[in-house]
Amino acid sequence: MVFEPPKRLVRALGETAPDGDDWLEKLPEAAQQAVALRELTVERVQVPGGRSSLVLLVRTADGTPAVLKLAPGRARPEAERAALAHWGGRGAVQLLEPFTAEGVLLLERLHPDVSVRSLPEAKALLEAAGTLRRLWVEPPADFPFETVAERTGRQAEAMRARAQADPEVAPLVGLALAAREELLAAPPEHRLLHGTFRQSKVLSGERMPWLAVGPDPVVGECAFDLARLVRDRVEDLIAQPSGAATTRRRVKRLAESLDVDQERLRGWTLFRAVESGVRAGRVGRPRDAELLLEFAGWL
Repeated sequence: MVFEPPKRLVRALGETAPDGDDWLEKLPEAAQQAVALRELTVERVQVPGGRSSLVLLVRTADGTPAVLKLAPGRARPEAERAALAHWGGRGAVQLLEPFTAEGVLLLERLHPDVSVRSLPEAKALLEAAGTLRRLWVEPPADFPFETVAERTGRQAEAMRARAQADPEVAPLVGLALAAREELLAAPPEHRLLHGTFRQSKVLSGERMPWLAVGPDPVVGECAFDLARLVRDRVEDLIAQPSGAATTRRRVKRLAESLDVDQERLRGWTLFRAVESGVRAGRVGRPRDAELLLEFAGWL
């Protein structure tokens, strides 16, 4: 079987490595080797799949449904493995192999085409928030994860550079950077976070109704993790005449339901929306950039 990477993956990796690398070129052979080593039977490549990995739906030698995931080093698959091992299936997909080849993960099979996003919006937010709460645990003592300060520090540098090149985004960037500085001055907690949590990252399972997948783990305060969920279905929010008011109510509702400080959630939501909008503009996704920056302006 030829393992052709989905177009979405090729496009996304082109954004994160504009000068290219040889990971995609080596991917078909690496996938063949990973399948053969584990004596797996491949059912299909998951399409459209993710933006940072090739996902294969497979069965193990004893017929157990599973997922084989291959990711380049810049997607931090070893950090994902460490986080999944620490959670041990509590709120997240389970590892079927704790230790394996670098960049390759064998995972419990969920229902890849059924995410929380398929539910009505209010129910989706409730289920997603409940899943996220289970992930917020103390990190391991010698954790191999970035901190929120480290990750957002890298992002802040790119935001400053973009603001210098595009004065139109400079005011929002300034507000976002000021919010970050204030938030980092006194972080209220030190938890293992999913890092890139949203409704599409919560899939239906057999072991539990909903489980999180695809973490890009980071250590810091819970409001940082929840901030990405606030803007879920941003295109629907923008289309509503009452989008700004709906967003403010969502911040309040999510903060109260998960015992997170509302102003800290608002601040991290602002920072993460501006960062994503600036990045979308930088890599040639102007429509996404416009939506995200309009959303950020409501905060």
